[in-house]
Amino acid sequence: MKQLLSARLGVIIWLLSSMTGCERLAQVEKEVVPEGVQVARYGSWESPLTAEDVYGLSDDITELQSIDDGIYFIQSDAAQQGRKSVKKLNIDGTVTDVINADFDVRTRVNEYGGAPVLGIGQSLFASKFSDQRLYRIAPNQEAVALTPLKTRYADCIFQTRGARLICVQEDHRQTGEPVTRLVGINVSYADKTKTLVSGADFYSSPILSPDQTHMAWIAWQHPNMPWDKTELWMADVDPKGEIVNPHRLIADSKGSITQPIFSPDGILYFVADFNNWWNLYRMNAKGRAEIVYDHEAEFAVPDWKMGNHNYAFESPTSLIASYSSKGVAGLVRVNIDTGVAEPIDVDFAEITQVIKGFDGVYFVGAKETPEKGIYKVQGRMAQLIYSPPLPVMDDDYISRGESMSFKSGNKKTAYGYFYPPKNPDFRGKEGIRPPLLVMLHSGPTNKASRAFRRDIQYWTSRGIAVFDLNYRGSSGFGRRYRNSLYGNWGKYDAEDAVRAAGFLVNKGLVDGTKLSIKGFREEGLSALSALAFYNTFKAGVIYSGISNVALFEKETHKFEASYIKHLVGKDNYYHDHTALFYLKGLAEPLLFIQGLNDIMIPAEQSKFIYKELKDKGVPIAYMEFKGDSPNLVTMKSKIEILHSELSFYGQVFGFTPAGNVTKLKFDNAKNLPPMLDK
Repeated sequence: MKQLLSARLGVIIWLLSSMTGCERLAQVEKEVVPEGVQVARYGSWESPLTAEDVYGLSDDITELQSIDDGIYFIQSDAAQQGRKSVKKLNIDGTVTDVINADFDVRTRVNEYGGAPVLGIGQSLFASKFSDQRLYRIAPNQEAVALTPLKTRYADCIFQTRGARLICVQEDHRQTGEPVTRLVGINVSYADKTKTLVSGADFYSSPILSPDQTHMAWIAWQHPNMPWDKTELWMADVDPKGEIVNPHRLIADSKGSITQPIFSPDGILYFVADFNNWWNLYRMNAKGRAEIVYDHEAEFAVPDWKMGNHNYAFESPTSLIASYSSKGVAGLVRVNIDTGVAEPIDVDFAEITQVIKGFDGVYFVGAKETPEKGIYKVQGRMAQLIYSPPLPVMDDDYISRGESMSFKSGNKKTAYGYFYPPKNPDFRGKEGIRPPLLVMLHSGPTNKASRAFRRDIQYWTSRGIAVFDLNYRGSSGFGRRYRNSLYGNWGKYDAEDAVRAAGFLVNKGLVDGTKLSIKGFREEGLSALSALAFYNTFKAGVIYSGISNVALFEKETHKFEASYIKHLVGKDNYYHDHTALFYLKGLAEPLLFIQGLNDIMIPAEQSKFIYKELKDKGVPIAYMEFKGDSPNLVTMKSKIEILHSELSFYGQVFGFTPAGNVTKLKFDNAKNLPPMLDK
C-alpha cells in the first residue's frame, strides 16, 4: 500500500512540477488557506494599487538624442496631463531641466508626431504643441519662433555645410491636403525656409553621412502606409551644401524600408522586411542591398511616429540592435564584418530608442516590474543610468504576463499575454475561476508587450484576469502576420479575441460565464464586432470606439487617408462588418466612454448606439467627458472612468468592489443577468 501511495504521490508531484504557473491555477485542489489570507470573490479583492496610482506617477521617456556632452531626452509629466518636457543627462550622470512641461514639446506631423526636438550644443530646436512652430531655445535667451504658423516640423538634423536645419515639413497653409516636403531652415532668422526635396506624399528620416557629402531619406506615396511600401533615396551634397542628384536606391524593392543610418565609415544601413521580417541591411559597393543579420525577428516597429531607433553603431565594426521575436524583446551585438551576433543579457519587456551616446550605446528599457529608464550597454550587460519618478509596488502583487499562442480562424496562430489574478492577501473561492478581461491594443498595426502597466495590475490585483491580445494584424510577428488584417478589420481581430477567450476557458484558467472585452478607438470597432457577431463575451467596454467606418474614413487625416481602404478591403465591408448595422446582435451589457470634442470619432456615433440599445432594453451606461478623447481628460475624470469600469464589471459579474467606488448608473439595470453566488 505504501508503495502504491508513494507512486501516486510521485505522479502528482511530477504533474505539478511540469505545469506552468497558469496551469497550476487550473487545478481544483483543496488547499489550506494560509493565516491572514482571505477567501473572497474574484473582483472584490482589496488592492494596494488605487486609481490614483494608475494615473499618478506615470512619467515616461519617449525619445533620446545624443550631443557631445550628454543626452537630451523627452519626458512626459503626469502631473501636467502628459505634457512633454526636455531634460539633459550630463556626462557626470546628473540630470538638468532644459525645457519645462509648460512648453509641451510635441509635433503633429502625420498627426502622431515624433522627433520634435533637435539639440545642437547648448541650443535646442523644438516644436511647441500649441502652435506647432519650431523654436530656437538657447541658454538665458527668450525662445525664438523660426517658422510660420500653419506649418509643422519633425525629424530635424543639422547640416554644417549649409549651417541650417533639414526637417520634415508638413504645410497646412493651402486648402486641401497638406503638403509634406524636406526643407532647410535658417537657424538665425525667422521664416527663412527653403524646399530641398519634394514630390512624394510623405517623407521621414533624413540622415547625413559622417563627412556630410551624402544625404539619405525615406519617402512613400498614397495609398501606402510606412509599414507597407517605402522608398530609400540618396542624394549628393555639393560644397555649398546644396542637395543634388537625388536618386532612388533599390528601385525594385516591394517592402517597407525604415531607419536609414550611415556607419562611421559612410556605408548606408537600414532596416527592411524583404524576407518577411524587419531585418538589418546595407548598401554594398555594387549599389545593391545585402542583409547584415538574418533573423526571424523584428528590428523595427511600425512608424506611426517619427524618430524610432532600433539600432546604433557601437564601433566601426559592431552595432547594438533591439528586436522583438514573437512577443519577446531582446538586445544583440552584431559584428558587421562577420554577421556574428552576440546576445546581450537583459530582461526587458520592451526596448526603444537605441542611440550612440557620447561614451557608448544607450536605450530606453521597460521591465515587467515598474522599473524603467535610460540604460547604457556595458559589455554583455546593461546599466541603469536614469529613471523617472516611479511608484513603488510590492513584487508580491505584480502579475507577470505569460506569453501564449493559440489557434484561431483558418487554423492560423494568434498570440497574447495572460495575466492571472495575483494578490497575496486574497484567494478565490475553491473551484471558482476568475473573470476575464480581453484587452485590444490600439492601432490596429501596433502590439501588446509585457512591459509593466499599472492599468493591467489594477485588475489582476483585484482578482480579474487579463489577456492582452496580439491579434492578427499586430506588429512584431513579421510582415505576413501584420498584413493579414488588411481586408479583415473587425473580423479577424474580433475572431482572435473570441478564440483567445475560449482557449483560456478550455484550459480552466477563467470563468466562461464572466468574459469581457475592451476596445479603445479603432479597436472599439473590433470589440463591438466581437459582441455583435459572437455570443462569447458577456460584457463590453468601449472607449471612444469607431462604430461607423464610413463616417470615420470621411473624417480621417492625410496620414491615414488610405489606411481604412487597406483595412476594410472593399466597399460592402462597411455594411457587412460594422456593428452599427447589426445592433440586433448586441444584447450584452455595455459601457460607452466618449470624449465630447473628439474630432476623429464624433460622440454622435456612440450616442446613436447608446440610444438604440437603451430603447431595445439592453443594460447600458454612457459617460462623456470634455477633451479630445478619454486619454486626454483630467486626472479627476480618469479616476472616475476607472472606478466606473470596475463598478460595471462588479454589477455584471456579481461582485462588490472593495473600497469607496461609486456605483455606476445603468440604463435597463433590471435586465442585467442574474449571477450565482460566486
